[in-house]
Amino acid sequence: MENIIPNLSVDCVIFGFGANKLNVLLKERKLSDPQTGEVLINDFTLTGFHVFEGENLDTAAARTLYNITGLTNIFLEQFYAFGSTQRLASEKDQIWLQHLNLNVSNHVISVGYFSLVDSSKTSPDTEHPEAQWFPVDEVPELAFDHAEILAKALEHLRLKVRLEPIAYELLPEKFTIRELQDLYECILGTKFDRRNFRKKVMQMKYLIPLAEKQTGVAHKPAQKFIFSRDVYDRTKIEKLDFSI
Repeated sequence: MENIIPNLSVDCVIFGFGANKLNVLLKERKLSDPQTGEVLINDFTLTGFHVFEGENLDTAAARTLYNITGLTNIFLEQFYAFGSTQRLASEKDQIWLQHLNLNVSNHVISVGYFSLVDSSKTSPDTEHPEAQWFPVDEVPELAFDHAEILAKALEHLRLKVRLEPIAYELLPEKFTIRELQDLYECILGTKFDRRNFRKKVMQMKYLIPLAEKQTGVAHKPAQKFIFSRDVYDRTKIEKLDFSI
């Protein structure tokens, strides 16, 4: 393993969308006493690791993300830095760090990134079978200060999704207006009038209708759409407020 920087790490908050819920990808952290079998630690963490010597932050975050999802070239953005001197202070966290046997400083600064992925394409690698999706409002106990990091990432996501069309990163390539509305409602924790929502998004030139409809549904099949990054880049100057 390459040498790590003892006091610098990255933590990635990986958001996905499924079953009409905004989800976050977490890793189970479990440790038992080798002699007695007593469970010492049983909780969850975000995806993170230390930055290697000679590695920049964005590369470290992309590496960490790839290791847990197997994905590259996906939305990844830095949103905050966490530097409390108490980040690693709890007894369980100290036990875990001793178990890992890493040359870690007592004061580690972590730079937070959030990522938006199509969860149907997420393939945690064989080294991380403990990775699980959880609804953001049903998150289990988290280690370190990861509850604070998750809350800050959600705050940033909810602000940015009103200003830029990043929510499309959470959807399959082809989607319906209803699926798009469900996604916005999950992220923002609100409900929209269906007609008003449709009228609003249909004004967005980068939402491209397809000559394709849903299949295998009990109701009337809905038309599918795609998001065009090229059209957005060419037309975004015309409309700066992407609030729904």
